Amino acid sequence: MRYGGLVGGTRGGGPFFEQYLCKHRASLNILTSKTGPRNYYKGNNCLSTGRHTSKGKYILIAEKLPKYVVPDLTGFPLKPYVEHSTPKNIP
Repeated sequence: MRYGGLVGGTRGGGPFFEQYLCKHRASLNILTSKTGPRNYYKGNNCLSTGRHTSKGKYILIAEKLPKYVVPDLTGFPLKPYVEHSTPKNIP
């Protein structure tokens, strides 16, 4: 019982407290590229949009590009993000 005296200032705590502490510590150890193994690469959840050539160029493949579905906005009252009365040249 290494952490037995840490529970509420009393002696005791027992193996349950040690088990809780170990689980809590394990959840705080989130793997990043700095804390993981030497060859750990997490990535950023992006898909490739093409391929690399042997000469170092990158070729985009049309089938791999994302396709966005935009709804029809005809007749939809949109307001401008910037007011029309805003001066063009602000010093």
